[in-house]
Amino acid sequence: MNLVVIGAQWGDEGKGKVVDYLSERADVTVRFSGGANAGHTIVRGDRVYKLHLVPSGIITPEKTVILGSGMVIDPEALFAELRELTNQGVLWEGRVLVSDRAHVVLPAYRKLDVELDRQRADPIGTTGRGIGIAYSKKAMRDGYRIIDILEQQVFDTIDPADRGFLEQYREPLADMVIDVQRYMELKGSKAVLLEGAQGALLDPDLGTYPYVSSGCSAAAGASIGSGIGPRAIDRVVGVFKAYSTRVGNGPFPTEFHADRDGRLIAHIREIGNEYGVTTGRPRRCGYLDLVALRYICRSNSIDSLALTHLDVYDTLDEVKLCVAYDIGQASVETFPASRTALDDAQPVTRKFPGWKTSLSGVTRFETLPQQARDYIAFIEQYTGVPVDIISVGADREQTIVRRDPWIQS
Repeated sequence: MNLVVIGAQWGDEGKGKVVDYLSERADVTVRFSGGANAGHTIVRGDRVYKLHLVPSGIITPEKTVILGSGMVIDPEALFAELRELTNQGVLWEGRVLVSDRAHVVLPAYRKLDVELDRQRADPIGTTGRGIGIAYSKKAMRDGYRIIDILEQQVFDTIDPADRGFLEQYREPLADMVIDVQRYMELKGSKAVLLEGAQGALLDPDLGTYPYVSSGCSAAAGASIGSGIGPRAIDRVVGVFKAYSTRVGNGPFPTEFHADRDGRLIAHIREIGNEYGVTTGRPRRCGYLDLVALRYICRSNSIDSLALTHLDVYDTLDEVKLCVAYDIGQASVETFPASRTALDDAQPVTRKFPGWKTSLSGVTRFETLPQQARDYIAFIEQYTGVPVDIISVGADREQTIVRRDPWIQS
């Protein structure tokens, strides 16, 4: 079975935990897009792992992970991350593989990334990791792939300064590189987990362009980035939080505002630890946006949803979510392409009573407070997609599974 996991919001939804949890049943986990701009946090007991390039499945012993063809890889960042995994006792040697078709991020790309964003009339808020530059070089056919730096004839054509940087990584990379399509074909794996980066609302085609990432973060990217044909994808899981967050600039219709929402943003940010794993920047926070979530469910053929951070609402008297936008004189229930419309959109919210009790120890859906179950039921009704996984804490054991995504119905 080939199972895709994507972010169903603007990233930071808790994909790392969900992928880590699901990886125990996978033979192989493939990260199919993005680069070191991603940040996935995994908590196992008193151990916290922060990953950027390496797929989240690496924390599960004896499992193989692959950095797929749709990724852009900074070798310096990759090997720094691998060293940190070694320091934390993760035995990754022989379990981390890299697609020969993935593209390379060079040091100059990082500086250029920051400079270009600074020159924009309306900056996007890039992480400065050189990701957009690498993808633009790829599109312009001026980039270098992993295979290019390993083949001497091509390597000799690279700028001498870049060759000097890359030379130290050629030998260690050579032991990790594979033809991912051929690997999948020969492996004949029964269970492959395909891990996305960022969120689908940051996808350059589906998202809030131009305030998007540069790699494909939609479910469609899983096929190209993994070497698995689109008809072989069996199931798509979308991960979302009980509220919405966004890092960087761009429209955010449900964002909290102090004059309307009081101290709610401070509460959510602190309880939910809403600070970027990669940048450390505080995340913008807002109500759960069901208009956007339903749009992403439909445009990505999401079969089931994984709800995270539900416990962040434990102490609130009431919780709200967005069911429509007021734009001018119209009430809108579809997600517009127009950034002007999104900038002008005001959330139409629906209130639910809070549950006023800790969910951290709940292990079964049936024992959740009725108020929490009502909140979840409304999300399912609005989106038309079942919520099959519910996270009630950072630890992987604080996970409620209503229906196993690995079992095809």
